[in-house]
Amino acid sequence: MLTRKNIDFSRHYHLFFMSVIVFLLVMTGMSSKVMAGDTLPIEGQGEKGENQPYAHGYRVLDILNWSPETDLNAAYLKASVPLQERNDAFMATQANPSLSPDTQMLNLAGDYGNAFFESYQANDNFDSLLHNYWQYTDIFASWHGLPTSEVPEELYDPEADWTERHFEFGILNLPNPAYTNAAHKNGTLSLGTIFLPREGQTHSDLLIKNDSNEFPVAKKLVEMAEFYGFDGYFINQETDISPTEVSLYKEFMQAMREKGLYIQWYDSVTDPSGKIDYQNEFNQSNSPFVKDNLMGRVSDSIFLNYWWNEQRIENSKQHAESLGLNPLYTVFTGVEAGMYKYNQPYNLRDILDSQGNPKTAIATLGSEFVLGELDADTGLGRTENDNQYKVFERERLWWSGPNQDPTNATRNDDYPNWDGIASYIAERSVINGTSFVTNFNTGHGLKYYQNGEVANKEEWSNINLQDILPTWQWWIENNSGKETTLKVDFDYGKDYVSGENFDYKTVGGYKGGSSLVIEGDLQEDHFLRLYKTDLDITKGSSFDITYQKSSNDEGTLKAGFIFKDKPEEIVYKEIPHSDKQKDKWITQKVNLKDEAGRELAAFGLGFSPGKESTKDYQINIGEIKLSDGKKTKPDKPTNFQLEKAYDTNEMKVSWDLNDYDEVRKYHLYAKLSNGNTVFLGGTYDDHYYIKSLYGESKHATLLLKAVGPDGTESSPAKLTHDFQKEISDLQVREEDAFLKVKWKQRSGSAKTAVTLTKGSGDRDDGQIYYADKGVDELQIPIDDPDGSRYELTVKPLKSKAHGITHSGRLNDAVPSRYTGSFHVKDSVLSLDIPTPEDWHHLYLYVNGELVQHEMPHSNEVSDYLIRGTHPLKQLATVASGDQVEVVLEDYSGNKSESVSYTVGK
Repeated sequence: MLTRKNIDFSRHYHLFFMSVIVFLLVMTGMSSKVMAGDTLPIEGQGEKGENQPYAHGYRVLDILNWSPETDLNAAYLKASVPLQERNDAFMATQANPSLSPDTQMLNLAGDYGNAFFESYQANDNFDSLLHNYWQYTDIFASWHGLPTSEVPEELYDPEADWTERHFEFGILNLPNPAYTNAAHKNGTLSLGTIFLPREGQTHSDLLIKNDSNEFPVAKKLVEMAEFYGFDGYFINQETDISPTEVSLYKEFMQAMREKGLYIQWYDSVTDPSGKIDYQNEFNQSNSPFVKDNLMGRVSDSIFLNYWWNEQRIENSKQHAESLGLNPLYTVFTGVEAGMYKYNQPYNLRDILDSQGNPKTAIATLGSEFVLGELDADTGLGRTENDNQYKVFERERLWWSGPNQDPTNATRNDDYPNWDGIASYIAERSVINGTSFVTNFNTGHGLKYYQNGEVANKEEWSNINLQDILPTWQWWIENNSGKETTLKVDFDYGKDYVSGENFDYKTVGGYKGGSSLVIEGDLQEDHFLRLYKTDLDITKGSSFDITYQKSSNDEGTLKAGFIFKDKPEEIVYKEIPHSDKQKDKWITQKVNLKDEAGRELAAFGLGFSPGKESTKDYQINIGEIKLSDGKKTKPDKPTNFQLEKAYDTNEMKVSWDLNDYDEVRKYHLYAKLSNGNTVFLGGTYDDHYYIKSLYGESKHATLLLKAVGPDGTESSPAKLTHDFQKEISDLQVREEDAFLKVKWKQRSGSAKTAVTLTKGSGDRDDGQIYYADKGVDELQIPIDDPDGSRYELTVKPLKSKAHGITHSGRLNDAVPSRYTGSFHVKDSVLSLDIPTPEDWHHLYLYVNGELVQHEMPHSNEVSDYLIRGTHPLKQLATVASGDQVEVVLEDYSGNKSESVSYTVGK
């Protein structure tokens, strides 16, 4: 695959592109360090909490050993929003009514920012990428490497060249669960990624069958998808496989597909040779990985490599149809978004038929470049909040087109080689039934607002909370047909820099992080189309709008409705008193009973100047609610519990999850001892991590509210945590033979229970130790100081204390030996992948001589093989009778006893 260095060090370019890049670097004198789009750790406020759950990569061995009870942070990395059904296409309200709604689109991209060790559900930083264009995305596949669970973060040096990243990435990375929730909310599938090559890991381990003729890895991959709540896998197999493994690989994919998973294959390996040979079209060499003549359907689709042309696309269409496959669903023409951005070397118009519709589906790789390469492309720092407006602009350019208008998404003089995705993919919608609500919340903000008031003054990112965003960004019409003088943006408040193209008074959000702002000269009537829908209007239906008009003029606001029975007509309803300037949020209701029985196909907002044209008009929209008049306040959440209260002021909580038809998300607040109530976050799930209580040291009451389909919050479930009833100043010193635990009692003295739980995951098999009344320290023996994770909870007995938890790692003084086999073929030695979770280096001796190994991408040699950097195949030439020894060194520097093998015995 034509991948980029900015994803991770083990991904590779084709040789041609690597040569070009090296040539350019030499000719320009540029350094290759910290290349454009490379992952940067989050610093400052957004820096990782000590116990913040984050996703990690998986080796095949990790997959085989996986269980939700033992996987790190599993309960806090689930997606729970069910996949929503999309509405049937209604072409009359499309931005381009002649565009086929059948063409599928896959977005293979990073999530918030591609962070290696910081793949969170949510965080307290604004400068994250929040995908705003789900309406064009049928499938979202996660694209960035994740280190395996035990890799020390100290091995990652963001300033080092990508070739010097000597740590292990998993063969598998799962999609970010918050992105899966957002995808499902919008009717989009979410996929994990199986990626090869990964040095020291091999595809062959995926394909091993058990005695029951089953694939154990495939079974586990199905279990993982079901538990974590995503839909399938994108498989990037970019190493040769043997001819005998070709049919096995098909069986492996077929086994997962038959269990209901969506599987997409990349155009790399060919049938029957198993060799890498990029076809750049769909033909008899790669189609058996989608549909085999003997096996039938193997996978759902294929991602074509990028060097297609008009004839190859026509060949692909014809070949798919000859197999009884719809190319709009099964053949995805690849577009290298991240490498070429808006200056594509191939012409996407070559995939169009004579009617202007695509002949195949479309897949893009790397659309996260809009943030990840902001600094390289513009000179603006991508981690600076003041530059995020440019990210939003670049994202609109990519999706809505160079004119930032989906009705005119085609290339222009400034961008002569790029039509927006909206030129090729028709917009979709999941808005149906009898009600809908939006606060135009993009899923991040510089503050969090509740009913127009600041409920948390800190910045944040949490795509779990993203509303269904406007279908069209932006489609504005006027009576004259001239270029519109109104502009539309998301307003994040007074700290937001909106850029040189806007000049509005920042207001902020009504609920969430943002509102919709419309500003500019209002010289004639305008209509802003917002949402494509399939809503039933009843006698009780109403349209409620919450707005704040900043400009003092006669400009007025109307709601505009487009119904299925007359899609060419806009039915306007006046918003009362909308000509009045107000410095506060106003809610007005419009009754829709006169339209009862009709189906609403789209709606938007109309703007009129009044008697005279209006300059510098501005109005912010904080909420739009289409309601059927029925009360939908959800029930109070049940079984709200404090799972962990850490000595770092972090917390983990849980509750019972209600059905999505009744509850769309949960909001979590904290009432602090100073009387202030702050918003902590939200999700649709039954677990949540709380990063901070903002310095609270006395007591806090946590409030959990369920949010119904119309945005109504339930009565709160309450949970009070009284710090003054807990121990304080918890200190743990790790020694090889014991843990030395000390604490202070806050109130009186009592017998104290100290529970030690070893291992990853949410376990309940801890061992309890007791300290007598008046004793405030304890020494806990450690029999096996192997560097494993642990949690230690100290709780006074006979009190209402919950207990304070400390997390850490045991000292590592127990190295593990190599337990694999020695393989000799044609006098060449190979080894198995070592099974210890914490092995780092492997020393190889032949007849007492240390074997040295070439370092990739350099002229240097190493005394040892490095996990994640070196393959374990074809390591040395040996002869019968040679003595081979292997020594493992773990991440702590401990060396194991040698394991010996005599060749030929």
